[in-house]
Amino acid sequence: MIAISALALLVLLFVPIWRIDLTAPQYPEGMTMQIHADHFSGDVEKINGLNHYIGMAHIENDMFPEFTYLPKVIVALSVLGLVASLWGKRILLVLGLITLTLFGLWALYDMYTWGYHYGHDLDPHAAIKIEGMAYQPPLIGHKQLLNFNAWSAPDIGGWVLFGVMGLLAGVYFLEWRELRRKRSKT
Repeated sequence: MIAISALALLVLLFVPIWRIDLTAPQYPEGMTMQIHADHFSGDVEKINGLNHYIGMAHIENDMFPEFTYLPKVIVALSVLGLVASLWGKRILLVLGLITLTLFGLWALYDMYTWGYHYGHDLDPHAAIKIEGMAYQPPLIGHKQLLNFNAWSAPDIGGWVLFGVMGLLAGVYFLEWRELRRKRSKT
């Protein structure tokens, strides 16, 4: 199961990890921005065109240094998982689970801080200014931004990451229970 988890992490290199969906009366079909390990996809240019009016920065792949090293981190985590599965030591399972948890928390924190700056650091010369209004997209869930409804949630890759973490936690629990059973017999 550890080897399957390690290989499953490689899926994050090929599918979107997170998504932000926007709808508004003038866009009933909605717009989507998907975040991959190394780029954005979806309706990014439409979103950039709209956000320009309220002074938000133009979203470009080059503005995210994470896109240069995130694929390497994912491959490294996968390789470490494969080493742990071959070596068969519990400590590597624990370290892998801790590392993945810290990686997930870092990713959420990084997305939150990016969203905060993106929604608060507005161009003072923007065409539309509403005093006291910030346009920070939600990290998870729904938020009303003027007449837009914004939803943010894991995409396929995010669910794979959570699944891998859950599988590793399950393996850890089974290993812990087996160790406890062996100790009680002795």
